[in-house]
Amino acid sequence: MTPPPPSAIAAQRVFLDGGFHAATVHIAHGRIAAVTDFDPDAQTVLPDDAVLLPGLVDSHVHLDEPGRTEWEGFATGTAAAAAGGVTTVVDMPLNSSPVTTSPDALAVKRAAAAGKLAVDVAYWGGAVPENLGALHPLFQAGVVGVKCFLSPSGIDEFGHLDPAQLEAALAELAAFDGLLIVHAEDPAHLHADGPLGVRYEDFLASRPPESERDAIRTVIAAARRTGARVHIVHVSDGAALADVAAAKADGVRITVETCPHYLTLDAAEVPDGAADHKCCPPIRDRANQDLLWAGVVDGTIDAIVSDHSPSTVALKTEPDFGLAWGGIAGLQTGLSAVHTAALARGIALEHLIPLMTTGPARIAGLGARGTIAVGRPAHLAVFRPGASITIDAADLEYRNPVSPWHGRTLTGLIETTYVHGEPVYRRGEPVVARPGREIIAAIEEEAA
Repeated sequence: MTPPPPSAIAAQRVFLDGGFHAATVHIAHGRIAAVTDFDPDAQTVLPDDAVLLPGLVDSHVHLDEPGRTEWEGFATGTAAAAAGGVTTVVDMPLNSSPVTTSPDALAVKRAAAAGKLAVDVAYWGGAVPENLGALHPLFQAGVVGVKCFLSPSGIDEFGHLDPAQLEAALAELAAFDGLLIVHAEDPAHLHADGPLGVRYEDFLASRPPESERDAIRTVIAAARRTGARVHIVHVSDGAALADVAAAKADGVRITVETCPHYLTLDAAEVPDGAADHKCCPPIRDRANQDLLWAGVVDGTIDAIVSDHSPSTVALKTEPDFGLAWGGIAGLQTGLSAVHTAALARGIALEHLIPLMTTGPARIAGLGARGTIAVGRPAHLAVFRPGASITIDAADLEYRNPVSPWHGRTLTGLIETTYVHGEPVYRRGEPVVARPGREIIAAIEEEAA
């Protein structure tokens, strides 16, 4: 029998105000009612090897439902989130069908999500050539922002924007301060059309860093001219961060994210035919990874999110890198993978947590999510930072058991996840509850 939700959780290390402190977190009606001194007699007292974290926020997740539920889905995807300590996700406008480029399509997606959410879910809309000039109704319907591609998305019904269309979208969004998030690769530099063979180096050469760098410069210039807010998703080219830092210093309203696979996986170690490592833009070399970590440390990078983009086993076991689906399944393993790599670099856990909580929450306009504070939803994760776990893809909550971390031993594991104060996940057990709620129009009260 599932035990009742706790009324108080005490730990010697609770992540509060940017650091770890001994404290007791009191919970009432799904919210944090008080934070007091450590009470050894609290209803739940964590062991000394565990820390209490705010639930993670992942603002880049492809849940693929409706239309491609065989790839993932609200039920399996949000279960994987809970197992990874993630209590809020923002769903991408593709690879679902219909793509979320109209209020009607958003309504279809919301209907598909009903009753399936283990964690809270917000929604991105899409900006495509066909809906330019009609983006505001999407925001009025409840999306937190709109996504565009500057190169082909891989989904025929989600077309990419050329530079003039990008400028038009930003001018339209600037009028009501809407956010545009951008897949930034310049198609002029891309050479991935058709079979490439099994060698990863050939796929890597087909999507050179110049593509990403030039596209990011295009976005910066358009954002500077229009005054619009922009966010660059899944930055893999560490050298591009210099342009981002300079733009921020100039007052351009730009934020950027990177992903666990870029921070932890090395192109030199990708085996032939290992398409579970294929993503766009691609995993690059160790020297590039060093630049990304420098951006994590110096604050140029605003968030670390999964870009969880799974597909069927058949599409991910196709050995030709030109033909396999490009997307990493990483929602459940993100914190463990990043923490493992950070330990090797001497980077403390308290430096990572904001990048996986308040950073993505701020980008998506989700208020104070990702914090442990009075009045906030009781979204919490119990993490054992010193424990080891060997990843077996078959044990993950994804619909399809594929992971580039399969067989790797990582340091740090999620023990328990609470959503609205309710224990949703305990390690070694299936997800036991579905208390997740929708977040509409980035108004925190909508999740109450």
